[in-house]
Amino acid sequence: MAIPSPLHPLAIVVVVAAMLVLLPSPSLAGDADLLQDICVADLTSTVKVNGFACKAGAVTSDDFYFKGLAVAGNTSATPYGSVVTAANVVQVPGLNTLGVSLSRIDYAPGGVNPPHTHPRATEMVFVLQGTLDVGFVTAAGNRLVAKILAAGDVFVFPRGLVHFQRNAGDAPAAVVAAFNSQLPGTQSLAAAVFAAEPEVPDAVLTKAFQVGTKEVEKIKARLAPKKG
Repeated sequence: MAIPSPLHPLAIVVVVAAMLVLLPSPSLAGDADLLQDICVADLTSTVKVNGFACKAGAVTSDDFYFKGLAVAGNTSATPYGSVVTAANVVQVPGLNTLGVSLSRIDYAPGGVNPPHTHPRATEMVFVLQGTLDVGFVTAAGNRLVAKILAAGDVFVFPRGLVHFQRNAGDAPAAVVAAFNSQLPGTQSLAAAVFAAEPEVPDAVLTKAFQVGTKEVEKIKARLAPKKG
């Protein structure tokens, strides 16, 4: 019987590399994989984990239920003319560890969902009604990728990239947004830099935006959280 010759060292490296590629690995595009069927969030727990601790009591169908997306949000209650109604793990505790959530966004005519990011999720919007001007900006080269959407259209905003939506019509508009995270997070650019607590120093903002201190203070005053 012939004795197999030993593998060349380079062949061993190639085989090991191929095995590592084929091994299952946690997704880098969304929340970590779940390790049990369900883990209904205990929103009152002080235990700090990557997500919420599982509640100890009995699970009910209400833990997986939410009807808030059926009702249009009050767009007159915000200065931007848009309002987000979230259906994430906070509203639906059964979403804990499942890596998915939804939101409804309503826009008054001319209303804007201002430039923001979702640090933990890619977003896909489905237009329920109206006409929207949407876009995101790439990190490489600051290139704007934009589109005008109509009812029935779908558009994707890649994870972590700055994006926006604007009602380009003269009638109310609405979308349903899907995320590959139970709690995608939202960071508004304007609020992050001009309404941070404690404040970002004026010297930083005047240099970054190439404007004077008076302009910076005026924007801060408009975006500052309401007291009381």
